[in-house]
Amino acid sequence: MLFGITLLVFLLNAIALGDPARAAMGQRADPEALERLRRDYALDRPLAVQYVTWIGRLARGDLGTSFREQRAVAEVIAERLPATVRLAFAATLVAVVLGVAAGALAAVRPGSALDHVLMGAAVLGISTPVFWLGMMLALVFAVTLGWLPVSGYGGGSLRHLVLPALTLGALHTGTVARMTRSSLLEVVRQDYVQTARGKGLPERIVLGKHALRNALIPVVTVIGIGLADLLVGAPLTETVFAWPGVGRLLVAAVGQRDLPVVMGAVLVFALVYVLGNLLVDLAYLVIDPRTRRAAT
Repeated sequence: MLFGITLLVFLLNAIALGDPARAAMGQRADPEALERLRRDYALDRPLAVQYVTWIGRLARGDLGTSFREQRAVAEVIAERLPATVRLAFAATLVAVVLGVAAGALAAVRPGSALDHVLMGAAVLGISTPVFWLGMMLALVFAVTLGWLPVSGYGGGSLRHLVLPALTLGALHTGTVARMTRSSLLEVVRQDYVQTARGKGLPERIVLGKHALRNALIPVVTVIGIGLADLLVGAPLTETVFAWPGVGRLLVAAVGQRDLPVVMGAVLVFALVYVLGNLLVDLAYLVIDPRTRRAAT
């Protein structure tokens, strides 16, 4: 999968940028400087040769050198990666906690006013553009109320993390809530849940211990797949809140036509997505005992 991604990223960048050297240095660049840049970055060779050379460097962990900063791309991305990972974990925590809680509450009283309100809010969260939601949250909680900072990293303080995490997490909270509700409603009809109720167990034990755990199996799948949504939303969220992560770096690199940084950042996002799906498969072993028996 990663090999296919490298081929796709390389071809799309070649088509979009045309001559990367000209795109990076502008139309009035000195011809000798252009030729030197093409020679230094092997841009004067055929595309097939450039791709093979790039793959060879990737195999050694070399993502190339930034046109703008004249530093290794891996070094540039490594400086920004901790901020993005921190934001992604916080957004995932927001989505899981709020989504599972909302879905479970809606499933307890299906068809009630609470159910309609929670599911309406879930649809709204899925449909709302990330950049608009981020600006509205900043306007209300930072500008109007003054409770939180408008933007910035703040040295990694929790107050600076709240608004970006809520903005990015809202993108996925609605999906988690709807899947939790649907899965839990299906599980509570199963025979073992009815048996637990027949034994006189309290409803919170029946739902929390017997029903919710099995209902979380498809929810875990949605959380893993939804990692792609977080990766798509990260560049916009980081740009709105001036968050110094890989997403903001990618947006800046596209504007500056810094091809090595663009390709390196996209590959990092793709790698995180692939690893996220792998973790989902491994999580099945923890959640579902039947999967563990099948694996052995």
